[in-house]
Amino acid sequence: MAASHRHTIHRHHFGWDRSIAPLVHIAPGESLEFDVADASAGQLSPASLAGDIARLDFSKVNPVTGPIFIDGAQPGDILKVTLLSFLPSGWGWTANIPGFGLLADDFREPALHVWSYDSATLSPAAFGRWGNVPLKPFTGTIGVAPAEPGLHSVVPPRRVGGNMDVRDICLGTELFLPVEVAGALFSVGDTHAAQGDGEVCGTAIESPMRVALNFDLIKQEPLAFPRFRTHGPVTHHLDAQGYEVTTGIGPDLMQAAAASVRSMIDLLGRRHGMPAIDAYMLCSVCGDLRISEIVDVPNWIVSFYFPRIVLD
Repeated sequence: MAASHRHTIHRHHFGWDRSIAPLVHIAPGESLEFDVADASAGQLSPASLAGDIARLDFSKVNPVTGPIFIDGAQPGDILKVTLLSFLPSGWGWTANIPGFGLLADDFREPALHVWSYDSATLSPAAFGRWGNVPLKPFTGTIGVAPAEPGLHSVVPPRRVGGNMDVRDICLGTELFLPVEVAGALFSVGDTHAAQGDGEVCGTAIESPMRVALNFDLIKQEPLAFPRFRTHGPVTHHLDAQGYEVTTGIGPDLMQAAAASVRSMIDLLGRRHGMPAIDAYMLCSVCGDLRISEIVDVPNWIVSFYFPRIVLD
Protein backbone atom coordinates (compact mmCIF):
# COMPACT_ATOMS: atom_id res chain seq x y z
CA MET A 1 0.00 0.00 0.00
CA ALA A 2 1.17 3.54 -0.72
CA ALA A 3 2.54 5.64 2.14
CA SER A 4 -0.31 8.13 1.74
CA HIS A 5 -2.75 5.73 3.43
CA ARG A 6 -2.67 7.41 6.83
CA HIS A 7 -4.99 4.97 8.61
CA THR A 8 -6.62 1.60 8.36
CA ILE A 9 -10.28 1.79 9.40
CA HIS A 10 -11.60 -1.26 11.23
CA ARG A 11 -14.86 -0.36 12.98
CA HIS A 12 -18.14 -1.05 11.21
CA HIS A 13 -21.77 -0.08 11.72
CA PHE A 14 -25.21 -1.33 10.67
CA GLY A 15 -27.35 1.20 8.83
CA TRP A 16 -26.87 4.70 7.44
CA ASP A 17 -27.26 7.47 10.01
CA ARG A 18 -25.97 11.02 9.77
CA SER A 19 -25.57 11.11 13.56
CA ILE A 20 -22.88 8.37 13.68
CA ALA A 21 -19.62 9.99 14.75
CA PRO A 22 -16.85 9.75 12.15
CA LEU A 23 -13.82 7.62 12.99
CA VAL A 24 -11.34 9.93 11.28
CA HIS A 25 -11.19 13.26 9.42
CA ILE A 26 -9.19 13.45 6.19
CA ALA A 27 -8.43 16.13 3.64
CA PRO A 28 -9.39 15.86 -0.03
CA GLY A 29 -6.68 14.03 -1.91
CA GLU A 30 -5.89 11.61 0.91
CA SER A 31 -6.41 7.86 0.90
CA LEU A 32 -7.33 5.28 3.52
CA GLU A 33 -7.47 1.53 3.97
CA PHE A 34 -10.65 -0.19 5.17
CA ASP A 35 -10.96 -3.65 6.70
CA VAL A 36 -14.28 -4.82 5.28
CA ALA A 37 -16.23 -7.65 6.90
CA ASP A 38 -18.21 -10.14 4.84
CA ALA A 39 -21.95 -9.54 4.41
CA SER A 40 -22.78 -11.80 7.36
CA ALA A 41 -20.54 -9.74 9.67
CA GLY A 42 -18.64 -12.87 10.60
CA GLN A 43 -21.69 -14.99 11.34
CA LEU A 44 -20.58 -17.36 8.57
CA SER A 45 -17.12 -18.89 8.29
CA PRO A 46 -15.24 -21.37 6.10
CA ALA A 47 -16.67 -24.12 8.36
CA SER A 48 -20.32 -23.05 8.00
CA LEU A 49 -23.08 -25.31 6.70
CA ALA A 50 -26.44 -24.61 5.05
CA GLY A 51 -28.20 -24.92 8.40
CA ASP A 52 -26.33 -21.85 9.62
CA ILE A 53 -28.27 -19.70 7.14
CA ALA A 54 -31.45 -20.13 9.19
CA ARG A 55 -29.64 -18.82 12.28
CA LEU A 56 -28.42 -15.57 10.73
CA ASP A 57 -29.21 -12.42 12.70
CA PHE A 58 -30.45 -10.14 9.93
CA SER A 59 -29.99 -7.04 12.08
CA LYS A 60 -26.26 -7.64 11.61
CA VAL A 61 -26.04 -8.26 7.87
CA ASN A 62 -24.26 -5.96 5.42
CA PRO A 63 -22.05 -4.08 7.87
CA VAL A 64 -20.18 -1.06 6.50
CA THR A 65 -16.78 0.18 7.68
CA GLY A 66 -16.65 3.84 8.67
CA PRO A 67 -17.84 6.52 8.59
CA ILE A 68 -15.10 8.95 7.68
CA PHE A 69 -15.37 12.75 7.44
CA ILE A 70 -13.91 14.49 4.38
CA ASP A 71 -12.95 18.02 5.31
CA GLY A 72 -14.76 20.66 3.27
CA ALA A 73 -17.48 18.33 1.91
CA GLN A 74 -20.85 20.07 1.91
CA PRO A 75 -24.33 19.30 0.55
CA GLY A 76 -24.32 19.88 -3.19
CA ASP A 77 -20.75 18.67 -3.62
CA ILE A 78 -19.62 15.45 -5.28
CA LEU A 79 -17.38 13.00 -3.45
CA LYS A 80 -15.02 11.29 -5.89
CA VAL A 81 -13.81 7.89 -4.69
CA THR A 82 -11.05 6.04 -6.56
CA LEU A 83 -10.58 2.34 -5.85
CA LEU A 84 -6.84 1.85 -5.46
CA SER A 85 -6.37 -1.75 -4.34
CA PHE A 86 -7.97 -4.90 -2.93
CA LEU A 87 -6.39 -7.41 -0.56
CA PRO A 88 -8.79 -10.39 -0.63
CA SER A 89 -9.04 -12.92 2.19
CA GLY A 90 -9.04 -16.10 0.09
CA TRP A 91 -12.45 -17.37 1.17
CA GLY A 92 -16.07 -16.45 0.66
CA TRP A 93 -19.61 -17.77 0.57
CA THR A 94 -22.69 -17.79 -1.64
CA ALA A 95 -26.09 -18.62 -0.18
CA ASN A 96 -29.71 -19.02 -1.03
CA ILE A 97 -31.49 -17.22 1.80
CA PRO A 98 -35.19 -18.15 2.02
CA GLY A 99 -37.44 -15.24 1.09
CA PHE A 100 -34.62 -13.36 -0.67
CA GLY A 101 -33.53 -13.24 -4.30
CA LEU A 102 -35.14 -12.97 -7.72
CA LEU A 103 -36.55 -16.52 -7.59
CA ALA A 104 -37.41 -16.62 -3.88
CA ASP A 105 -40.72 -18.36 -4.59
CA ASP A 106 -38.92 -21.11 -6.51
CA PHE A 107 -36.16 -21.80 -3.97
CA ARG A 108 -37.51 -21.87 -0.40
CA GLU A 109 -34.79 -23.91 1.32
CA PRO A 110 -31.45 -22.55 2.54
CA ALA A 111 -28.33 -23.48 0.60
CA LEU A 112 -24.69 -22.53 1.05
CA HIS A 113 -21.52 -22.84 -0.98
CA VAL A 114 -18.23 -21.95 0.73
CA TRP A 115 -15.48 -20.86 -1.65
CA SER A 116 -11.72 -21.08 -1.32
CA TYR A 117 -9.57 -19.11 -3.74
CA ASP A 118 -5.97 -17.98 -4.18
CA SER A 119 -5.85 -14.43 -2.81
CA ALA A 120 -2.50 -13.73 -4.50
CA THR A 121 -3.21 -14.87 -8.06
CA LEU A 122 -7.03 -14.58 -8.03
CA SER A 123 -7.15 -17.60 -10.32
CA PRO A 124 -10.68 -18.87 -11.09
CA ALA A 125 -12.39 -20.38 -8.05
CA ALA A 126 -13.87 -23.88 -8.19
CA PHE A 127 -17.62 -24.34 -7.82
CA GLY A 128 -17.62 -27.99 -6.83
CA ARG A 129 -17.26 -30.24 -9.87
CA TRP A 130 -19.28 -27.94 -12.10
CA GLY A 131 -16.77 -25.31 -13.12
CA ASN A 132 -14.44 -22.46 -12.24
CA VAL A 133 -15.51 -18.85 -11.81
CA PRO A 134 -13.16 -16.00 -12.86
CA LEU A 135 -12.72 -13.52 -10.02
CA LYS A 136 -13.10 -9.74 -10.00
CA PRO A 137 -13.06 -8.16 -6.50
CA PHE A 138 -15.29 -5.15 -5.95
CA THR A 139 -17.22 -3.24 -3.31
CA GLY A 140 -20.90 -4.17 -3.13
CA THR A 141 -21.82 -1.39 -0.68
CA ILE A 142 -20.22 2.02 -0.94
CA GLY A 143 -21.79 5.37 -0.16
CA VAL A 144 -22.33 8.39 2.08
CA ALA A 145 -24.88 9.33 4.73
CA PRO A 146 -28.31 10.55 3.62
CA ALA A 147 -29.62 13.92 4.78
CA GLU A 148 -32.78 12.46 6.29
CA PRO A 149 -32.22 11.92 10.03
CA GLY A 150 -32.51 8.54 11.70
CA LEU A 151 -31.22 5.05 11.03
CA HIS A 152 -31.74 3.73 7.48
CA SER A 153 -31.29 0.14 6.34
CA VAL A 154 -28.15 -0.73 4.42
CA VAL A 155 -30.01 -3.30 2.29
CA PRO A 156 -31.58 -1.09 -0.42
CA PRO A 157 -29.42 1.22 -2.55
CA ARG A 158 -30.08 4.95 -2.30
CA ARG A 159 -29.47 8.23 -4.10
CA VAL A 160 -26.26 8.54 -2.08
CA GLY A 161 -25.04 5.06 -3.06
CA GLY A 162 -25.08 2.21 -0.58
CA ASN A 163 -25.76 -1.41 -1.46
CA MET A 164 -25.53 -0.95 -5.22
CA ASP A 165 -23.86 -4.32 -5.97
CA VAL A 166 -22.35 -3.01 -9.21
CA ARG A 167 -19.51 -5.35 -10.08
CA ASP A 168 -17.67 -2.69 -12.08
CA ILE A 169 -17.03 -0.56 -8.98
CA CYS A 170 -13.72 -2.40 -8.87
CA LEU A 171 -9.98 -1.79 -9.13
CA GLY A 172 -9.27 1.54 -10.84
CA THR A 173 -12.88 2.70 -11.03
CA GLU A 174 -13.71 6.29 -10.10
CA LEU A 175 -17.06 6.59 -8.31
CA PHE A 176 -18.91 9.89 -7.96
CA LEU A 177 -21.38 10.26 -5.08
CA PRO A 178 -23.75 13.16 -4.28
CA VAL A 179 -22.98 14.66 -0.84
CA GLU A 180 -26.00 15.38 1.39
CA VAL A 181 -24.38 16.08 4.78
CA ALA A 182 -21.33 17.96 5.99
CA GLY A 183 -18.24 15.78 5.71
CA ALA A 184 -20.08 13.29 3.47
CA LEU A 185 -19.70 10.55 6.18
CA PHE A 186 -18.46 7.84 3.83
CA SER A 187 -18.57 4.09 4.57
CA VAL A 188 -17.82 0.94 2.55
CA GLY A 189 -18.67 -2.76 2.90
CA ASP A 190 -20.00 -5.95 1.30
CA THR A 191 -16.89 -6.82 -0.69
CA HIS A 192 -17.30 -9.56 -3.29
CA ALA A 193 -14.76 -11.77 -5.05
CA ALA A 194 -17.11 -12.15 -8.04
CA GLN A 195 -20.70 -11.43 -9.03
CA GLY A 196 -22.87 -11.47 -12.11
CA ASP A 197 -24.87 -8.40 -13.09
CA GLY A 198 -28.14 -8.80 -11.24
CA GLU A 199 -26.84 -10.94 -8.34
CA VAL A 200 -29.94 -13.03 -8.98
CA CYS A 201 -29.97 -15.28 -5.90
CA GLY A 202 -29.26 -12.29 -3.64
CA THR A 203 -25.65 -13.14 -2.82
CA ALA A 204 -22.36 -13.09 -4.72
CA ILE A 205 -19.03 -14.55 -3.56
CA GLU A 206 -19.29 -12.70 -0.25
CA SER A 207 -15.71 -12.26 0.92
CA PRO A 208 -13.95 -10.10 3.53
CA MET A 209 -11.18 -7.90 2.15
CA ARG A 210 -8.95 -4.93 2.84
CA VAL A 211 -9.67 -2.07 0.42
CA ALA A 212 -7.67 1.11 -0.25
CA LEU A 213 -9.56 4.18 -1.49
CA ASN A 214 -8.67 7.74 -2.42
CA PHE A 215 -11.04 10.66 -1.81
CA ASP A 216 -11.47 13.99 -3.53
CA LEU A 217 -14.13 16.68 -3.86
CA ILE A 218 -15.86 18.36 -6.77
CA LYS A 219 -17.45 21.47 -5.35
CA GLN A 220 -21.08 22.43 -5.95
CA GLU A 221 -21.80 20.36 -9.03
CA PRO A 222 -25.30 18.86 -9.24
CA LEU A 223 -25.51 15.06 -9.25
CA ALA A 224 -28.86 13.30 -9.02
CA PHE A 225 -27.56 9.75 -8.60
CA PRO A 226 -24.17 8.01 -8.37
CA ARG A 227 -22.12 7.63 -11.53
CA PHE A 228 -18.79 5.93 -12.17
CA ARG A 229 -15.97 5.77 -14.69
CA THR A 230 -14.13 2.58 -15.61
CA HIS A 231 -10.61 2.46 -17.01
CA GLY A 232 -10.72 -0.60 -19.19
CA PRO A 233 -12.91 -3.48 -20.40
CA VAL A 234 -15.52 -4.66 -17.91
CA THR A 235 -16.18 -8.23 -19.11
CA HIS A 236 -12.88 -9.39 -20.64
CA HIS A 237 -12.37 -11.94 -17.85
CA LEU A 238 -15.54 -13.72 -18.99
CA ASP A 239 -15.69 -13.17 -22.75
CA ALA A 240 -13.12 -15.65 -24.08
CA GLN A 241 -15.44 -18.59 -24.80
CA GLY A 242 -18.65 -16.69 -25.53
CA TYR A 243 -21.99 -17.09 -23.78
CA GLU A 244 -25.12 -19.17 -23.54
CA VAL A 245 -28.05 -16.75 -23.56
CA THR A 246 -31.66 -17.25 -22.53
CA THR A 247 -34.44 -14.66 -22.73
CA GLY A 248 -37.65 -13.62 -21.02
CA ILE A 249 -40.22 -11.62 -22.99
CA GLY A 250 -43.27 -9.77 -21.70
CA PRO A 251 -44.70 -6.46 -20.45
CA ASP A 252 -43.09 -6.72 -16.97
CA LEU A 253 -39.31 -6.41 -16.65
CA MET A 254 -39.16 -8.31 -13.36
CA GLN A 255 -41.18 -11.21 -14.73
CA ALA A 256 -39.10 -11.26 -17.90
CA ALA A 257 -35.90 -11.26 -15.83
CA ALA A 258 -37.16 -14.16 -13.74
CA ALA A 259 -38.17 -16.09 -16.86
CA SER A 260 -34.73 -15.66 -18.43
CA VAL A 261 -33.00 -16.94 -15.28
CA ARG A 262 -35.38 -19.90 -14.95
CA SER A 263 -34.59 -20.85 -18.54
CA MET A 264 -30.85 -20.74 -17.84
CA ILE A 265 -31.24 -22.87 -14.70
CA ASP A 266 -33.18 -25.40 -16.77
CA LEU A 267 -30.51 -25.35 -19.51
CA LEU A 268 -27.67 -25.90 -17.04
CA GLY A 269 -29.58 -28.75 -15.45
CA ARG A 270 -30.40 -30.53 -18.69
CA ARG A 271 -26.99 -30.05 -20.29
CA HIS A 272 -24.71 -30.57 -17.29
CA GLY A 273 -26.82 -32.44 -14.75
CA MET A 274 -26.51 -29.54 -12.33
CA PRO A 275 -29.02 -29.38 -9.45
CA ALA A 276 -31.32 -26.39 -9.80
CA ILE A 277 -30.21 -24.72 -6.57
CA ASP A 278 -26.55 -24.97 -7.59
CA ALA A 279 -27.33 -23.55 -11.02
CA TYR A 280 -29.20 -20.66 -9.36
CA MET A 281 -26.27 -19.77 -7.10
CA LEU A 282 -23.77 -20.15 -9.94
CA CYS A 283 -25.86 -17.82 -12.12
CA SER A 284 -25.73 -15.26 -9.32
CA VAL A 285 -21.93 -15.15 -9.15
CA CYS A 286 -21.06 -15.15 -12.86
CA GLY A 287 -24.11 -14.60 -15.14
CA ASP A 288 -25.40 -11.25 -16.38
CA LEU A 289 -28.95 -9.94 -16.71
CA ARG A 290 -29.33 -7.41 -19.51
CA ILE A 291 -32.24 -5.38 -20.79
CA SER A 292 -31.99 -6.18 -24.48
CA GLU A 293 -35.04 -4.25 -25.67
CA ILE A 294 -37.32 -1.75 -23.94
CA VAL A 295 -38.95 0.17 -26.81
CA ASP A 296 -41.26 -2.22 -28.66
CA VAL A 297 -44.52 -1.82 -26.75
CA PRO A 298 -46.02 -3.80 -25.09
CA ASN A 299 -43.28 -6.42 -24.60
CA TRP A 300 -39.71 -6.02 -23.40
CA ILE A 301 -36.81 -8.48 -23.63
CA VAL A 302 -34.50 -9.37 -20.75
CA SER A 303 -31.58 -11.66 -21.60
CA PHE A 304 -29.45 -13.76 -19.26
CA TYR A 305 -25.83 -14.28 -20.34
CA PHE A 306 -23.96 -17.24 -18.87
CA PRO A 307 -20.20 -17.27 -19.65
CA ARG A 308 -19.17 -20.55 -21.23
CA ILE A 309 -15.62 -20.16 -19.88
CA VAL A 310 -16.93 -21.14 -16.44
CA LEU A 311 -17.84 -24.65 -17.60
CA ASP A 312 -15.32 -25.21 -20.43
